[in-house]
Amino acid sequence: MVNVAVFPAGTEIGLEINRALKYSTHIKLFGLSSIPDHSRCVYKNYSDEIPYYSDKSFIQKLNKFIEENRIDYIYPAHDDVQLFLTENANLIKAEIITSELDTVRLCRSKIKTYKYFSEFRFIPQFYNSNEIDKLGSIDFPIFIKPDIGQGSKGAIKLNSLEELKYAIQGNEKLVICEYLPGEEYTVDCFTDFKGKLRVCNIRNRIRIKSGISVNSKILKLDDEVSEIATIINDKLRLRGAWFFQLKKDKNGKYKLMEIAPRVSGTMGLSRNTGTNYPLLSIFDKMGTEIKIIKNSYDIEVDRALFSRFITNLNYDSIYLDLDDTLIIDNKVNNYLMMFVYQSLNQGKKIYLLTKHENDVYNTLEKYRISKNIFDKIFHLSKEEHKSNYIEDSNSIFIDDSFSERYDVSTKTKIAVFDSSEIESLIDWRL
Repeated sequence: MVNVAVFPAGTEIGLEINRALKYSTHIKLFGLSSIPDHSRCVYKNYSDEIPYYSDKSFIQKLNKFIEENRIDYIYPAHDDVQLFLTENANLIKAEIITSELDTVRLCRSKIKTYKYFSEFRFIPQFYNSNEIDKLGSIDFPIFIKPDIGQGSKGAIKLNSLEELKYAIQGNEKLVICEYLPGEEYTVDCFTDFKGKLRVCNIRNRIRIKSGISVNSKILKLDDEVSEIATIINDKLRLRGAWFFQLKKDKNGKYKLMEIAPRVSGTMGLSRNTGTNYPLLSIFDKMGTEIKIIKNSYDIEVDRALFSRFITNLNYDSIYLDLDDTLIIDNKVNNYLMMFVYQSLNQGKKIYLLTKHENDVYNTLEKYRISKNIFDKIFHLSKEEHKSNYIEDSNSIFIDDSFSERYDVSTKTKIAVFDSSEIESLIDWRL
């Protein structure tokens, strides 16, 4: 087992690395952040006491954490952090999961990237913002974006020379690029320690929010994209997971937007076909010869805000209803069952408290729910109050019936929940 720290753990990249690595029996995972963020909801081992990478004390405090927790590898989860850690790798007391420094530096600048690959047809027509003498020959509309940036921040479509001159005044760190009206794609890749391109998956970017693909589907890789991936891999010294983005021009030809030598937040789409990019990158860093499984089926991801909760609720026991709670519409409430098994893993006691009309044990058997899940089963008559059977004051009560919840809340003063509130009890940290 190796100890792996992700920083900053709360980015979309850091959250994908968590999803990819948290179940591995080979890895103990740590989430590091400079501020309290969403990573505290998903990383069991978590610290937000690491300063920003630009802080003078960053390396010293990071190394202290590394030594105290015996961290073997640091996984950068932001472009600027990756560059800083790669530049200072000799000062950091853990290995960095990254490509070679020259590659990381080149990929951080779109202008440098475009110039480096300028001999190839997949590079769009581009200008530096200080090349004002050439602006008169530009075909509009055009597109400007920061030379160093991510997430579509600062990207603008402009329709005239006047708009362009106004937009670039005083800003020499912009890329002026031909407008690409076609579809946008991301190509997720993996290169092993021998420099061999092992995986190349193309996915579309159907819906994008804040520069992040929130709806995407893996497509069939065509020869043109495969050739671009091979050229990039041959000309750069990449290692582990990386990706590049393409957009089609007005003639339907692929043009390069950017290259990033890191995990992308939507690599989970490929992970769910068998290609776990973050895990492969760890094994590759260890010098392990890897094999790759790739399942063949259509898969699409659609992402939206997902709520996770942190409470100060402390309890030892759960009292749980059966009808319309554990079983709803003749189906097992799988979300509630997830919470039940979480509670069993935590050593909590679980009591079934039901007024079920039929034989409880036969019903449990019908729905393949083991009676051994429950420390005790209370089978009440219709007239009885469930509150009379709650003996543990350090407990919670889950029931679909408002009248039952109200009675228990009023008489026992414990926290009560219906099925819609179970989400606040789920602990996503491993």
